[in-house]
Formats: sequence, C-alpha cells, structure tokens
Amino acid sequence: MTIQTLFSEGGPLARHIDGFLARAPQLEMAEAVANTIKGHDRLLVEAGTGTGKTYAYLVPALESGKRVVISTGSKNLQEQLFYRDLPTITGALDYNQPVALLKGRSNYLCVERMNRLMSESHLQKPEVMSDLVRVKSWSSTTNTGDVGDIPGLQENAEILPQITSTNDNCLGRDCPYYEDCHLVIARRRAMDAQVVVINHHLFFADMAVKDTGFGELVPEAQVYVFDEAHQLGEIATNYFGKSVSSRTIQDLAQDIQLAYRAEAHDMAQLGKSADRLSIASQDLRLAFGVDGGRGNSRDLLRQPQWGQALARLNDALEFCYEVLKLALGRGEQLDHCFERLCEVRTRLGEVLAINQTGYSYWYECTRLHFSLNLTPLSVAERFGAEVMRPEVSWIFTSATLTVDMGFDHFKAELGLAGSHELILDSPFDYGEQARLCVPRQLPEPNAFGRGEQLALRLIPLINKTPGGCFFLCTSHQVMRQVAEVLRRGDRPYRLAARGRQQTAAALDLCREWSRRAGGDQQLLGGDRRQRGGALLCYHRQAAVCESG
Repeated sequence: MTIQTLFSEGGPLARHIDGFLARAPQLEMAEAVANTIKGHDRLLVEAGTGTGKTYAYLVPALESGKRVVISTGSKNLQEQLFYRDLPTITGALDYNQPVALLKGRSNYLCVERMNRLMSESHLQKPEVMSDLVRVKSWSSTTNTGDVGDIPGLQENAEILPQITSTNDNCLGRDCPYYEDCHLVIARRRAMDAQVVVINHHLFFADMAVKDTGFGELVPEAQVYVFDEAHQLGEIATNYFGKSVSSRTIQDLAQDIQLAYRAEAHDMAQLGKSADRLSIASQDLRLAFGVDGGRGNSRDLLRQPQWGQALARLNDALEFCYEVLKLALGRGEQLDHCFERLCEVRTRLGEVLAINQTGYSYWYECTRLHFSLNLTPLSVAERFGAEVMRPEVSWIFTSATLTVDMGFDHFKAELGLAGSHELILDSPFDYGEQARLCVPRQLPEPNAFGRGEQLALRLIPLINKTPGGCFFLCTSHQVMRQVAEVLRRGDRPYRLAARGRQQTAAALDLCREWSRRAGGDQQLLGGDRRQRGGALLCYHRQAAVCESG
C-alpha cells in the first residue's frame, strides 16, 4: 500500500482514527521517510510544531516490515509513543509483530537492592521506611518492574536510587535474582521484538558497551528513527567521555557499610573506611564553594584548598582499597565493592589527567553534589562510522535541527555529511493561534516567591482561556509555589501536579477530567493526539508540571 493511500481520506488511518486528516507537510515527510528506508539512506527532517512527525515516521517504518528502533529524547515521549501512538498505528495498519519498550536501568526495580534495604530497615529514615513498605507491596504485583508505576511514590523520592541499580553497583550474573531481574527480562523482550522504543541515552550506552566488546543492550535493527534529534550531540559526548561524581562515591560508601554489616561485621575498619570515604566526598563538595555551577577542571587544580580536599579523597580511597583487599573472598558484596572502588580510582585519575588533547575537562557542581568530567570535543568520527553500516536506514527529526535554515552544524556535529535533507514549516498560523506574554517586574529566577508572583499574574489569563492550562515549570520549588497559589484561589481549579504524582498518573487524571468534561479541542502544537484536552484539563482545570 502506498503512502498516499495510507494517509488518504478513505485510508486505514482515517478509518481507524476519528477525525484524522493528513496534513500536506505530514504526507511529504512520510514519503521522504519511506524513500529513505527503501534506499538504505540517511534523512534529516526539521518539521515544525503540528506537522505530525510521529505518524509520519511510524507509518512508513512499520509498513516497511523491517526491524525498527525508535529513539526519543525524553522518557515522557518514549512512554507516549509506546502507550498511545504506537498502539494507534499498529491498530490502523493491522500490524501484529511484537513491540517492546526498553528504558535505562535506573527505571527498573532491583530486587536484590530492595531486599538488602529491607534487611537494614531499622537504620532508615521514617519517610524512606514508609516508601519502602509501599515499594515492597508493589513489587509482588508488578509485571514490568518500572518504578514509574509505583502508586503514590514521588518522582524525586529519596528511596529511588536505593532500589534501582547502576552500572557500578549491579552484580550482573552473580546476582541471586538475575533470572528474575526486571531489567534482564525487559532486554530479552526487546531482543525478540520487531519494533523497540528506547531513548537517546540508552542508544549511546549501547554503543559504549559494544565498543568494549561485552554484549549489547539494544538489538540490531534495519531502521533507526531519532525523534527530538537535536539532543543527540550533547548526549553522545557524555557517553563517549568519562565521569566521577559524588553520588557514585557516596553510593559506594553506603554499599561498603551494608556489605560490612552483612558479610564481615567483625572488620570494624570496613565501617570506618566507608565513613571516611563519605566524609572526604562531602569535604570535596564544600571545596567547590557555595555557588556551584560549571567550569574548567584546570581552574580547580590551581586552587590550594580544592587540591587539599582532593588529596584527602585520594587518601580515603586508598584506605578503603587496603581494607577491602583484606576482605576479599568473604562475600560477593565485598568483592563487588572492591571492583567498583578500583574503577572509581582509575576513573578519577583519567578525569584529572588534563594534558590529553581532543578532550574537554570540566566540572559541574550543584547544591549537594559534584561531578568531574572528561568529554571528547567531537563524536563525529565515531557516530559517522556507525551510520555508515550497510543495509541500514537512519532518520533524524526534530522541530529544531537547523541553524540559519541549514543542517550544516548538525551534520558536522554527528558526522552526517551526505544525508538527505527536508525542512517543513508548521501548518499552524502562530499569529492567529498563539499569544506571547512576557511578564515584567518579576523577581529574579532564583528568588524565593517567584513562582507565587508568576501564578498571580497568570491567573487572569488562565480564567480567560476557553479550555484549561498546562503550566510548565523549571523546578520543583516553583511548581509547588504555583500549585499552592492555584489551590487557594477563588475558583475551583483541579490540579494534577507532577512530583506529587508520577507523570503517567497525572496525565491519566487529566485525560479523565477531560473525558468527563466532554471537550473536543486539541492542544496547539500537540500532534500527540491529546483529544478532549488531555493535557489541557478543561473546565477550569489546571495541570502543573515540572519540566525535564
């Protein structure tokens, strides 16, 4: 069946989707994607808001009959693709091949770490203990192990890093729960699927693993589609670089403490070495100063105070190394902690070996944590070689890929010279369908109460909106301030605040409100098929959401 037929008024999409009407830019993009897949080529598409990019690449990709990997820039879009757009298109095309959703490891419950935390429950904070009971109850019923599905658990809950794994603390095949591991099961499903939905971070993590020669995380495919492709350059440089963070060091110190109590409680030096390592990591954070931010690592090494704190951290790492070496063979947890410690010591030396050419040495510091990083100045050669694999098609799309109406910067950044190019304007008339408001005299971005002032100024606009409001904030603090103002207002706003609820639950609530309201409007720029105001909670309902 041709692309024209698939998108026609009497075609399968129109028959399956109420009110579907193909847009000219959408049809042009779909035909370009189909031609790219047939020719095993590379295609760069900048498609303005409202083009219908998702359907424009999903339809030809599925219709090709080839194995497809679709990568998104965010977990939210990944879930939306898998749970909403993909079922819609597979239903319209009568597509019966297996599909799978695969996320990064931090999204899956680690049963081993959860049980270890349960064994130390008497040492936990009350709020962590309360969440742990909730997690344990949910763990016996979940089929996916996706921690985003835990009812009532906040997205920034303190317990999350303690019940999920990282590359550093995962026991791998030595784990007693390996065969029942949710991450392993999800990867097996992905390996057996014809269509796999991942995100950019996972794609580059897979490339990094393949470079080491130790297996793969994502199955090989014949068609790769990158949505929100403008994020690829930054993500790629991070994955082909190296990093040491205070979170990694603190997690290691905590796991050494747990291993000491579980496997070598007679070695008091283990507990002391873990405490010393944790304190040294905190001291190094203090040496960055109060402001934090990002900067050149070379500047840090010139500061005597920072150099002294680094020396204390190295001494603490050496002390841990000597003590853990004496405990080798006494338990799997201790042996694994020793391996992780060796890796941290090696990586710390690499990120501070500032004389190598072709790399950027930089740090990032937040209120509680820091990271020391080494990233390559260019990934064009490595990624360019990847997209030259024979018999494979590559599609890159976003609303913002060009600079000065050209793809030169994007192509140079990722080594995509020779790719086909397509620029499509948005079908929306922004002058008639949108309004831009720039409030004056607001407090500084980091000033307390900014969210409250912003909400008070926007309430009149919210009240005049015939539908509802999707309120996007840049921090949890601003989100809470906005939500509090709307809750205590004169009008009965109904709120779904992400952070209080997991994102999927908040959006489901919005959709239910919208269904009851019976609205049939569509979000401007929202080719996400949020009919009935799924994101815009109609009838004076406001959704407050934190970005990222």
